[in-house]
Amino acid sequence: MPGNRFNAYQDHGVGIGLRIPHYEHIFSRKPVVDWFEIISENFMIDGGRPLAMLDRILEQYRVVQHGVSMYFGSATAPDPEHLRRLKTLVRRTRTPWLSDHLCWGSVDGTYTHDLLPLPYTWEAVERTVERVRMVQDYLEIPVAVENVSSYAAFTGSQMTEWEFLTEVVERADCGILLDVNNIYVSSVNHEFAPMDYVNAVPAHRVAQIHIAGHSRYEKYILDTHDHPVIDPVWELYARAIERCGPTPTLLEWDDRIPSFDEVHNEAKKAERYLNRHAPALVEAAT
Repeated sequence: MPGNRFNAYQDHGVGIGLRIPHYEHIFSRKPVVDWFEIISENFMIDGGRPLAMLDRILEQYRVVQHGVSMYFGSATAPDPEHLRRLKTLVRRTRTPWLSDHLCWGSVDGTYTHDLLPLPYTWEAVERTVERVRMVQDYLEIPVAVENVSSYAAFTGSQMTEWEFLTEVVERADCGILLDVNNIYVSSVNHEFAPMDYVNAVPAHRVAQIHIAGHSRYEKYILDTHDHPVIDPVWELYARAIERCGPTPTLLEWDDRIPSFDEVHNEAKKAERYLNRHAPALVEAAT
């Protein structure tokens, strides 16, 4: 499968989230890692130790930026100062694309610091498309929006989540960060078939994939990123790769963080799915 504008980085392989507990191991052992994903907001500053550490990483590794506060679906437009600082960081890291969440989380400049689900309505589509286009035009790099895990639904929704996602990315002409763990979490919480979601998204828009673990409770499951990936999520990932081709993939592990080697080994499990499609990629390119 040849690359496209939103999946033209098929040599990126499998990445790991850059986390402070692993700094010493990374700097002393210099492990082989395809790329690191950073949380943009942790580095949108003028100086200090975080940027010094980031510069050391950039000397040896590729970095991809991922945001947690753009809130594309919020009623108010992104803060200009936030965008200015974000663009400065984009130039520093030379990230090939930027991702953030398809959600809302701020009102009149007050931030909830949570990723809240949107009502899947045509009005929300139009507002979200406007925000995504504005950010993508300002940053001058491809933007990919991530589907979030959710624990509540709006009765006024006019379409499914995957239909909403498709409408947004096609109209905004942007990419998708397909989080297959979030799909699984939401499918259990809202009782839909997760494979229907994976089969419905426009494969040519998928720029990146997230895999992760979660926590199961009596009546719901929670996207905690503190466990290994379970088999049903691997099955969704396998189907996503089958549809999208070899796609940059990130293992998320953000709480109760184990040793670097344990995280790295879990991430490398994704390589068997990517390698399965490598011969087809080579054949398509020749």
